[in-house]
Order: sequence, then C-alpha cells, then structure tokens
Amino acid sequence: MAAIGGNTAGPGDAVVNVYINHEKKFAFVEMRSVEEASNAMALDGIIFEGAPVKVRRPSDYNPSLAATLGPSQPSPNLNLAAVGLSPGSAGGLEGPDRIFVGGLPYYFTEVQIRELLESFGPLRGFDLVKDRETGNSKGYAFCVYQDLSVTDIACAALNGIKMGDKTLTVRRANQGATQPRPEQENILQHAQQQIALQRLILQPQGVPTKVVCLTQALSEDDLRDDEEYEDIVEDMKQEGGKHGVLVNVVIPRPNPNGEPLPGVGKVFLEYSDVEGSRKAQAAMNGRKFGENQVIAVFYPENKFAQGEYDA
Repeated sequence: MAAIGGNTAGPGDAVVNVYINHEKKFAFVEMRSVEEASNAMALDGIIFEGAPVKVRRPSDYNPSLAATLGPSQPSPNLNLAAVGLSPGSAGGLEGPDRIFVGGLPYYFTEVQIRELLESFGPLRGFDLVKDRETGNSKGYAFCVYQDLSVTDIACAALNGIKMGDKTLTVRRANQGATQPRPEQENILQHAQQQIALQRLILQPQGVPTKVVCLTQALSEDDLRDDEEYEDIVEDMKQEGGKHGVLVNVVIPRPNPNGEPLPGVGKVFLEYSDVEGSRKAQAAMNGRKFGENQVIAVFYPENKFAQGEYDA
C-alpha cells in the first residue's frame, strides 16, 4: 500500500487488523479508511512469494451502501508499476479482458501453459483450475495480459489449435471473440510462430531410442570457430552426462566451402541405454541454451550409426 501511494489517510500503516486462516489459505484485512480499502483492491493479482494473490471484497459487501461512505474504486493515481502491476488494468482475473482457455490436455503443467500464453506478452494474472480433491488440472484456465491490447490477438491465434488429443477453446470469458485489428497482424504472426514451436515442444516425442537429437540448439556461426566448437562439445558432454552414461556426442559442423551439410545446428547424444536417453529427452526438451529454445526428440539408432543426420 505504501509503495503504490495507497495510504491516503495520512502517515502510518493503513492496515488496522489482519485475520489469517492458514488451513483454507485466505485472510481478511481491515483498513483504517474506506478510501484505503478501495485502493487495496488495486493490488488484485500482485505476486506474493511466487503466486498471484486474489484481492476481493467480503461476501457481504454491499456496493450501494459502500458508495455512501466513500470511494468504492481505487484511486486512478496509484503507482501500480512500483509493485509489478500495470496501471489501468486493475482487477486481476476479473473484467472484460479476462480470457478463458479450455481444452487443455490434462498432462500440461502450469509452466507449459504459461509459456504458451506468454508468446503474446507477460501475464498480469493466471489461474489453472484444479480439482480440489486431487489437485489435478481440470483442463481449463483463465488469464489476463499486462498489455490488454493483445487480448484479441491471443484469442484469434490460439483458438482451435490442436494440442495433443485436444483442441483449444480460447476466447474472452465474458463475450464472443473479436478479430484483431490490421495493425496487430505483425504481433499475431510472430506469436503464431512461437505457438508452433511450443506445440512441437509439448507433443510426445516418438518411440524412445538410445539417441537423443537436440534441434534448434545451435546456429552455423556457433560452429565455425575451432575453439568455440570444442567448448560446445565439452558443454554438451557435461550436460548430457547428467542424465545417463554417454557413449558418443556428435555435433555436425558446416562445410568450410559453404555447401550445406545435413544435421548442422543439431546435437546428437548417444546413451548406453534407453533409460538415460529418456531422462535426457525429458530434461532437455523445451530448455533454453543461450537464446535458443531446444526441442529434444528421439533419433533412429540405425540412421545415427550410418552417419545420416538429416532425418
């Protein structure tokens, strides 16, 4: 409250009393003035210890009566950026810009879903709905973007996309879809490219073999310098060795005369058994090496043995 300039009743603490129910994970916070209580509503969606906090009125809140006592909306002059919130987007996961994301495969993690949604920009709020008994995903979520102008772009790009055995339904939670404006098309195109990459990362990666292929890990320029190439090989040996016994590491290099060679930009890790390759594929798929987000897939052992790196 102090950081956003919400303590408007004078010096001192705006909070008079706090009751916390640890078992049910909620709290009641009493403020010293009506105006400060309304300002506190602007903190909805603030990240606290890694999780977004929902700030709501009590269930017995009477808007008509409250309006006679003082301001019922937060001050428009609050410095929400001081606590990582976006001015003008108060309301967290409420309001007309809230997006419903349905048809999510149940095995998708929160991290994977957030990465998919953040192809369009950072989120102000995100909530993956889970079963209260099991804690498992129910297959749908809600989100709000920090930049509200990308709301319709995200809906248009994500709606109808197939993910695993499911088809996504993505729309504004409170109304029908709106088509993105022409000036938003470049953002839409870039985001669709990111989504295509995410789909590859999230799909099951074939029948396990002893060989894991990392694609999009390296560029040709990374491989031209001899010393840099040796460093890359050593790094890959160390990284790959964390998951099992490595038999071989192959990183094809570009032809000095400029002719294209198969497999350039890929890294091949051969393990002594499938258990090691399974662990490596699961650990490396979707990870970032430098600026590159890697896709890890199993590679046919016969092709690898014959030096065929273009599959």
